[in-house]
Amino acid sequence: MKWPTDTAIERRDRALVAFAILTGARDGALASLRLKHIDMSAQTLFQDAREVRTKGRKTFTSIFFPVGPEPLQIVGDYVAMLKHDLGFSDDDPLFPSTQIGRGEDRGFIAQGLSRNSWSGAGPIRRVFCDAFARAGLPYAKPHSFRDTLARLGQRICRTPEEWKVWSQNLGHESEATTFVGYGHVPADRHAKIMRALGAPRPDPLPAGLDIAALRAFVQSVEAINTSECAS
Repeated sequence: MKWPTDTAIERRDRALVAFAILTGARDGALASLRLKHIDMSAQTLFQDAREVRTKGRKTFTSIFFPVGPEPLQIVGDYVAMLKHDLGFSDDDPLFPSTQIGRGEDRGFIAQGLSRNSWSGAGPIRRVFCDAFARAGLPYAKPHSFRDTLARLGQRICRTPEEWKVWSQNLGHESEATTFVGYGHVPADRHAKIMRALGAPRPDPLPAGLDIAALRAFVQSVEAINTSECAS
């Protein structure tokens, strides 16, 4: 699917979806981010709870997730458009609302990007809805991108320390939160892994795996599950 990019609104919508998978930011945060909160050269996002609607009013900095060059290029081009073509400043919204005006028939039409933030996450969900419909796919809510990133981390993190960093990058205090809350394995992947476990495995553990740290992590997950069952 080729996303249309003829207008600033279309480029905003494409960058919004790309930024969601690049950062794992929640829809409320996406609606309230400003240009000053991202650093394209350092590839970081600063979610300042004084200005950004974060869960639990938590402030943290995350690094862009390694999801390939295309999302990074899309977001970079979009930010350049805001700053150089439209003259946006650091205090302007990263994903501004749509400027509405009257057309020749005096009806209301979209006229570009405003300098105002969205008041809520509703418009962001509509962008996602339209994007998946355009691709011929069932709707997936913005939060599902966080699930995708958690599953990606399960596949590429090879040590407890790497998993801890991945979890912190999603804004979680504990890696167990990511493991328990986002760790569901789809049925097709479940079957594939189970069948593969029966095959010979010459290197069953990743190089440098800290067994003591792994055991402590498993115990923390078990403790969470026990407390949830007791509540």
